[in-house]
This record gives sequence, structure tokens and C-alpha cells, in this order.
Amino acid sequence: MAASSQTADAPLLTPSMTASARSLAASLPELLVEAQQVANTVASGWHGRRRAGFGEDFWQFRPFQFGEPARRIDWRRSARDEGHLYVREQELENAHTVWLWADLSASMRYRSQLAAGTKRDRAVVLMIALAELLARSGERIGLLGHGRPIASRSAAERLAMTLSHLDDDAARPGTGAVRRFHEVVLFGDLLDSPDEISAELARLSGAGARVHLIQVMDPIEETFPFTGRTEFLDPETGGRLTAGRAEAWRRGYLEALARQRDALTAATRRPGWSFLIHHTDKPPAEVLLTLHGRLAAGMAHAGVAGGAS
Repeated sequence: MAASSQTADAPLLTPSMTASARSLAASLPELLVEAQQVANTVASGWHGRRRAGFGEDFWQFRPFQFGEPARRIDWRRSARDEGHLYVREQELENAHTVWLWADLSASMRYRSQLAAGTKRDRAVVLMIALAELLARSGERIGLLGHGRPIASRSAAERLAMTLSHLDDDAARPGTGAVRRFHEVVLFGDLLDSPDEISAELARLSGAGARVHLIQVMDPIEETFPFTGRTEFLDPETGGRLTAGRAEAWRRGYLEALARQRDALTAATRRPGWSFLIHHTDKPPAEVLLTLHGRLAAGMAHAGVAGGAS
């Protein structure tokens, strides 16, 4: 998405640091562990379906009932208990579909001294943690633009594996697979031009999806604390801009950020949609809990309006 400014007044991300930074693939094992820890923190608020049906994951064995087709008998399990026949049940796949996506562009590699990690790493942690929670709930999960959604307990690990093969600067994915009542969750700094964002949201709205935007920001981007002569670097293009008195730009920057937020708020003011802001110096579980509530509300509405999709 759009570039974040960087300053010579602080040891922030520089081109040499970017060149020597670990690739996303190298970071993923560590990020996956962190995501699972975050998911465990908020797991008490999530509830799986735990009903029998046609699905991918095993749920339980139950006694065979007279009148059922013999092909449903699990002969291996039945052989362990002489005189009894058992049926292998799968967990219900009456799942909602949730598409996930995280911005991996250069601006997301930004990190100030106030944050524990980059915006990109936090976005990836939030996305994988959400995938883990959704998988436990029996939902169908997909990485936007990369294959079909699946309902599986290992969906989060599969998503992480797919991410490990993506280019760090992967372009925005296509949305052709999005259908009515699907949920689409986008993590990024959301600093593109309002017209670009509006056009993308219009396409998703036209498909009948509900969209949840999570703006991941470094805390320093909220205050613009730069003073004196400061050089700013555009991480997307490499362009440089020097301010003689950076503090004179603060008001204009904060007003522009407020307009961007107003545009995002207006664009998501639709039934079942939401817009959340998360700062990388805050615990990831906070925004994940709020996001869960928004998703749960949307899924409940979908169930009433037209059933699971």
C-alpha cells in the first residue's frame, strides 16, 4: 500500500536494513508460533460447531444404526470391538467462508523504536491467529487470490505455508472467488488513495461480501514527532524528500491521516462491515477479540438471511 515516511532523526528502516532483512519465509516459523499463542489467548470466546455432517475433519466414532448403508461402517475400528459396528463421523462442513489477506508491501516493513516488530509481521500474526481460531470453529478459510478455501484444523498452517512461497511485494490479489455472504478480512496500513480503496471495496460489495478492514499502524505514525531537518524515504519507490522544519508538516500530516480514516469509516458503513485500527505497540489479542465480535455478528446475520455459504 502507500508508503510510510522515515526520518534521519531515528534509527528506523533504511534501504540497507531492508536489503539485509529476513525474508518472509524465514520469519514465518517464528510468526506462526506467536500467532498460535495469540489464538490460545482468545480461544475461550470461540466455539466450534461440533455437529456431525459432511466435512474434511474427523469428529468421532459412533455405533452403527440399523438401516444405514453398510458402506458407512468403519471396519478397522469395528474390528477392535468384537460384536459392535462403528461409523466414522466427520465434523459438519456447514461453514461460513472467510477470505484473509495481509499487505506484504514495502511500506509494511516499517518499524519505529516504539514497536516490537514491523507492521508486516504484526499483520501476518493477526491473520494466522485469526485463521487458527476460525479453523477451530469449523469455518472455511482461504487466502485471497490463492486457491480454494478449506475447512480443516490445519488451515492456519496451510495458509502459512502458502505465505512462505509468496513474494514480499506481492500485488493485491484477485477477488473473483468471493461470493455472497463471504467474509473478507484485510490487514494492512490502508494508506492507498481513497479512490483505489473505494474501487476495491465496491468490487467486493458487488459480489455480496462483507468486508472487515484492520489498519495496522506503527505508533509513531499517529503523532508525527519529527523535528528539525529530516529526510523522509518512500519505501515503495525509494524516493527521498527533505523537510527543513519537519514539525511544520505535523498539522498537515495529521489532517491527511484523519481524512483517510474518515474515508475508510464511510466506506465500511454498511451492514456487517467493519473498520478497526491496531497499533503495533499494543497486544494483538485486543484487536483480535474485537474482530471476533464483528465476524460473529456478520455470520449470525448471514445464517438468518440465507444460510451458510
